[in-house]
Amino acid sequence: MTTHEPSNTGLYVPKTPSRRDFLRTGIAAGAGLALSARSYGQATTGGDTVKIGLIGCGGRGSGAAGQALSSGNYNFKLWAMADAHEDRLESAYKNLSNKSKDQFQVEDRKFVGLDAYEKVLKECDLVILATPPGFRPYHFEAAINAGKHVFMEKPVAVDAPGVRKVLEMAKVADEKGLKVVAGLQRRYQNCYLEALKQVKENNIIGDIVGGQVYWDSAGVWVKEREAGQTELQYQLRNWYYFNWLCGDHINEQHIHNIDVANWFIGSTPVSAQGMGGRQVRTGKEFGEIYDHHYVEYTYANGVRINSQCRHQKGCINPVREELTGTKGILYLDNGGKCYAVDYKGNSLWRYRPTGADRKDPDPYQTEHNELQDAILNGKKKNDAVYVAESTMTAVLGRMATYSGKEVLYKDALASQIQLMPNKVTWDTVPPTAPDKDGFYPIATPGVSKVV
Repeated sequence: MTTHEPSNTGLYVPKTPSRRDFLRTGIAAGAGLALSARSYGQATTGGDTVKIGLIGCGGRGSGAAGQALSSGNYNFKLWAMADAHEDRLESAYKNLSNKSKDQFQVEDRKFVGLDAYEKVLKECDLVILATPPGFRPYHFEAAINAGKHVFMEKPVAVDAPGVRKVLEMAKVADEKGLKVVAGLQRRYQNCYLEALKQVKENNIIGDIVGGQVYWDSAGVWVKEREAGQTELQYQLRNWYYFNWLCGDHINEQHIHNIDVANWFIGSTPVSAQGMGGRQVRTGKEFGEIYDHHYVEYTYANGVRINSQCRHQKGCINPVREELTGTKGILYLDNGGKCYAVDYKGNSLWRYRPTGADRKDPDPYQTEHNELQDAILNGKKKNDAVYVAESTMTAVLGRMATYSGKEVLYKDALASQIQLMPNKVTWDTVPPTAPDKDGFYPIATPGVSKVV
């Protein structure tokens, strides 16, 4: 698969390095490794250890670390772990220590605190970044500057300055020969890859003229406020509900579906307009985010994608994408139900797994397999540009719903409004604060400034 899809944003798109370039920079310069090339998937029992660091020990971080240890490359060892909260780190430590005794070698390299990521970076060759998204640009910057290969969860920022930081460091990663994979797993899923081939090479639905993307659900967890917690501690535990940490659920979850639209169209949108608000999840425990967003994204070729996400119980909960073409409609589903029909309902194409057991590989696992393959065999791998662009597209959608205005992508990307502080310590005052009754300020369309 290609490293970067076409972009109409005028942003940096790296060139493919020559063999000479790789040998000059390579793994030794990029990460202090001296790994010999091996055929992909070969279990290694000798040679160099690749030390993995985990930054962010929540459910997704622990899952990603487990997948990193399940690639069959036994010289990849979990070496160090960090989290802002000791209880979360200890829980992940216990769970992961039972997964692979030979590959789990963390020992006493456990670090707690908001600066713990710096200690992990000193210990590892490959780092997994899975903290709340607001921290991602700064952790990514530190990792690349330290010469580390990176797996990072999506989204990769909550505001335009953060996106610009990731794009800047994407260039540095390529210059250093570092490998970067992002957690937009649909790009590693066979049914999506085959669907893209059918659209681009076989023209099964003709030219794309529109589409719909959805992530609707009943909502996610809430952590009750505990006695003695500071406001910062409370918000970090409930990061999903604060824009400086999460960017709203259009960014944290719906980015998956928005990314599919960008990927298949081959660009980012030029503008967005939409509406949203809080109708059901209105309590103070839901912080400052909306419970529904509807966005109309317009692309340079006139294609419009309707984007819908919702956190409301008792409603239909589609999580899928569909793209409308001049000859038919393509339906995509991360459960593997990908197919296309014409406008009379006749089948144009249906995806069927080709494996012996009629099952596809887990795309979450494939992400780590391909990252480790790139590290071992010197293959070019850098997902940072497209995940940054799709993050910006999601943030653009939030800007549109919060303001009630049409917002241009170029203006959104150039915005100087920064939600995430440059540095967060336990003494930091959160950027948003509750009123005397415990409620947080909510964006008001037609009033709130977003660019």
